Amino acid sequence: MSPRTGRAPRPTGRVLTLLELLQSGGTRTVAELADRLGVEGRTVRRYVDQLIDLDVPVESVRGRYGGYRLGRGYRLPPLMLGDDEALAVLLGLAAGRRAGLTERTASETASAKIRRVLPGHLARRLDALLDSLAFTDRPGEPATPDAGVLLTLADAVRHHRPVSIRYTDRDGRRSERTLHAYGIVAHAGRWYVTGLDPRLDEDRTFRLDRVTDARALPGSFEAPPVPDPAQRVLSGFATAGYRHAVTLRVHGTPEQIRARLPAAVATLAEDEPAATGDRTDERWLRVELRVERLDWLPPALAALDRPFVIERPAELRTLVLALAQRLRSCADA
Repeated sequence: MSPRTGRAPRPTGRVLTLLELLQSGGTRTVAELADRLGVEGRTVRRYVDQLIDLDVPVESVRGRYGGYRLGRGYRLPPLMLGDDEALAVLLGLAAGRRAGLTERTASETASAKIRRVLPGHLARRLDALLDSLAFTDRPGEPATPDAGVLLTLADAVRHHRPVSIRYTDRDGRRSERTLHAYGIVAHAGRWYVTGLDPRLDEDRTFRLDRVTDARALPGSFEAPPVPDPAQRVLSGFATAGYRHAVTLRVHGTPEQIRARLPAAVATLAEDEPAATGDRTDERWLRVELRVERLDWLPPALAALDRPFVIERPAELRTLVLALAQRLRSCADA
């Protein structure tokens, strides 16, 4: 009986319920499906035939633990979602669109398709949630990669195949490169691919929204075991060729320093080993940064609240002294 109407579900409703059961994964026995649908085993087989007639790829599994499972087809079948699943998908699309991780048009059309079939009570709950939801960050500029490029690079990463890409750098220069891609990384609303440029024999990181074409090449390569792709991307940001090279010595723990100078901004190295038995792990660490501007660094160093020494550049010392004088003047006033 249907919990909403009190009537027995129609055959079409049972066929859709069968599809939902199969989409939840795994192999379902005929007896299990018959029990869940409230029908006999031969009726289950008839419902399966109806799904197959609709080009839904249902596979028959033989043996003691056999039954039916959903296979891979040439097109996307109707997708059955529960209330919580539908909300999760819609919220994921909203968050991905805001973060620049999903293509805006595709995200909006997918959301519209799901919203059109939402039950009224669920649509009202979703609207209430979206109306009350606030983000602490501002939406960035759209930087969503081409889906074909993204999938080609993902396949190259999985199968360790070299790939040729056409790339436009931030100055508008275009080039065609060969890449041994190690991984794809989403960071701060953008997608990146990192790997080895075999011509230059050095690691490179490319923004995927600046890749206009990607195609797999013959052959294969062996990916290095460490570090992982995300760490490669962050290290690349921290060592990029910006205008100022900054070297500091900071006394504290790596966690204290990373709270204000994350891995995408600075690299850390031991300046002196931790003392034996030192449970706080506080010691002098060498911090190196490459930055385009220095004006944001004095407030960041003040917020660290740790002893530090500026080794270079001298201009940063001047900026830190100027900030200290302004703070002293405000405190005296």
